[in-house]
Amino acid sequence: MNIIRNNNQKKWKYSISITAALMLLLLLLVTGCSAASEGEEEVINNDAPQEVVLTQEEENEPPENDEMDGDNPEEVEENPGLTQEPSYERMDPAQVQANELGQVMVLMYHHVKEPEEEWSRTPENFRGDLEVLYEQNFRPIRLIDYARGHINVPAGTTPVVLTFDDGNDNNFSMIEDESGEWIIDPDSAVGVLMTFYEEHPDFRPHATFFINGGTPFAQADWVEFKLNYLVDHGMDIGNHTETHLHLGDASAERLQQELARVQMLVDRHVEDYIVNTFSLPFGSRPKDEGVAPYVIAGEHEGVAYNNKAVLEVGWDPYHSPFHKDFSPHKIRRIRASETKVDNVGMYDWLATFESGGRPRYISDGDPKTIAIPESRLEFLADDMSGYEMVVY
Repeated sequence: MNIIRNNNQKKWKYSISITAALMLLLLLLVTGCSAASEGEEEVINNDAPQEVVLTQEEENEPPENDEMDGDNPEEVEENPGLTQEPSYERMDPAQVQANELGQVMVLMYHHVKEPEEEWSRTPENFRGDLEVLYEQNFRPIRLIDYARGHINVPAGTTPVVLTFDDGNDNNFSMIEDESGEWIIDPDSAVGVLMTFYEEHPDFRPHATFFINGGTPFAQADWVEFKLNYLVDHGMDIGNHTETHLHLGDASAERLQQELARVQMLVDRHVEDYIVNTFSLPFGSRPKDEGVAPYVIAGEHEGVAYNNKAVLEVGWDPYHSPFHKDFSPHKIRRIRASETKVDNVGMYDWLATFESGGRPRYISDGDPKTIAIPESRLEFLADDMSGYEMVVY
């Protein structure tokens, strides 16, 4: 698939038209409206901008290492989602006790349905989770922003990343209301998120839905609507392999096929959307070291992928993206549940943050700065170019 970018095409056409008109007028004045001679040379405009054609491979060059991509925080991200990103007031880091080397919870959900089970959260309990997070000053950010170190939340608050695996029907379902109109099921994950956002506009509905092949969210007639709705409302589509494949014994060819085909599926429904985050099915990784790099980048049938974030199952909060031990391809998650969580579920870690048992990421309100207590300076990654350091 080729991507053609030529934003100046319309301007070029207008420029050619005006230039041609002026040249014709000049020619008439010089020749006294006489016909041009047969030997007159053709005039060629060599200043016209040329089209730039980028192949998908150039768009998705594989990373050379397992570290941050080094993106400038001011760069425009691919898949921008909500078009209006809020701007927050930068506060005195000491006043808000900013610690942008603190840890971040990446929450893992599967089903949102009755009854409450190990891998299911009821709609009521999911709403309760959001309410607790809001009251304790957590604010959602996009997974890709976390992986790239673009943390834009109000001063004194903590980023949280919401993720949903498997593209289950109860994550995003359409139902008919009493009048026969089709609406988003208010008890589905997307329905709950959007209602909560309407009630709390500073709790943006950022979440990543990791889908498999087939029919994401189960309703075939609504796949295109749903995928585009997610993108248009600040949510993201992630890769969970075509068949929910356990990666332990996967070959390089099979792994690339599984990941590229999810991108193919999305291409059929969403224009110019790059699937660049990956949730490992079962938390599994290839046993063969020669296959392992294809978790991050590869190609199948001319379709390339390049995962900027790879998520494990995990059991605890993960590092700040500015921490020296952070890896965007080894991000651990926390089960957002209260059933069989072995004391490492979401509410266990909220209590640990509250008691000071783990350092919590707290923002100073400015995504272009890294504000940290002097006592945390030793944990800072080496290359933080593009950011302003604030140490207090």
